[in-house]
Amino acid sequence: MSAILETSELPAVFDGVKLAAVAAVLYVIVRCLNLKSPTAPPELIYQDSALARFLLKSCPLLTKEYIPPLIWGKSGHIQTALYGKMGRVRSPHPYGLRKYLTMPDGATATFDLFEPRSEHCTGEDVTMVICPGIANHSEKQYIRTFVDYAQKNGYRCAVLNHLGALPNIELTSPRMFTYGCTWEFGAMVNYIKKTYPQTQLVVVGFSLGGNIVCKYLGESQANQERVLCCVSVCQGYSALRAQETFMQWDHCRRFYNFLMADNMKKIILSHRQVLFGDNNMKKPQNLSDADLGKLYTATSLMQIDDNVMRKFHGYSSLKEYYEKESCLQYLHTIYVPLLLVNAADDPLVHESLLQIPRALSEKRENVMHVLPLHGGHLGFFEGSVLFPEPLTWMDKLVVQYANAICQWEKTKPHCSDAEQDVSGQE
Repeated sequence: MSAILETSELPAVFDGVKLAAVAAVLYVIVRCLNLKSPTAPPELIYQDSALARFLLKSCPLLTKEYIPPLIWGKSGHIQTALYGKMGRVRSPHPYGLRKYLTMPDGATATFDLFEPRSEHCTGEDVTMVICPGIANHSEKQYIRTFVDYAQKNGYRCAVLNHLGALPNIELTSPRMFTYGCTWEFGAMVNYIKKTYPQTQLVVVGFSLGGNIVCKYLGESQANQERVLCCVSVCQGYSALRAQETFMQWDHCRRFYNFLMADNMKKIILSHRQVLFGDNNMKKPQNLSDADLGKLYTATSLMQIDDNVMRKFHGYSSLKEYYEKESCLQYLHTIYVPLLLVNAADDPLVHESLLQIPRALSEKRENVMHVLPLHGGHLGFFEGSVLFPEPLTWMDKLVVQYANAICQWEKTKPHCSDAEQDVSGQE
């Protein structure tokens, strides 16, 4: 009798273990995918002004609920991973002309030029000058998708190819792109201004590109001439503040740091003959073979920046490099309308860094900070359940904002004097 009782109790025990295991798996899935997180319109930080009221009226995406794909879209890690691995789905292939510009130090800057495919909604000639993210270029899928959409909305697009990022373009000088060097972007902008004297500019930067475009505009008031507005997406604003958070394991930032460092090493090593070759008389004197050895063992972007990148511009320390190359010190000298977009769940940008655009937006009328709950790092995918749409919330927001600013500039002369004063100067 006791044997019969024992055998009847065992299946019940196993069933209980199975249920507990299933419950644990479901709990992990819900937590990892952040399924309980609500969807909501993005948080907006801005000063009440005529421009802000016009933007809220003209840009529905600013006040509309952002709804990511149901199954995985609320996970910043998955949004970031899909962007990094896939870029975009069903990415188009816009046709552009590659332009080459010789820099004063012998470097060859390249950018791709895409003509508009329709008339702009204002009837004006408007060019988007675009700076991609770290080690990115015009052939990346997220850039192609955005350019195609901008072309269809009547924008000419000029996309900078970061120096050394294109695998089929050799370096002609012992220097490649760095965190905040604005030389190549400035050369592209000057080419556009000279070639198209009637065009007005919309400046767009993604991630590291956001730092470069904001720094470029703030470096000189002349750089803001003929600029209608600037949009920065998913940048961190201060490399000096970010370096400590980028070495932390929470939200897997240390792992992302390692992956990006590995990609940077491959790019640098693909140009090692030009950068480290003994027969190169233009090689920076503080760049040695020992630095090449340190590059092989580097496991973080900070180590690469310290051993290689800062030396292209002669910085004596990593601290000096990050301080001088970050846009933080230039943001307050930008007077054109400035849209700063971040995602609250971006695993690369620590929440403490978001106090920078928040504080700026609370003080300056020309600045608006947009912070949706979800989107990851340059993800912002949209879709019903599982499969994302080709266009992202980010693509549509940037174009919608640019359209609104173009409309504002066209109607501003008819506004009252009080409404025209939206320069944001303190």
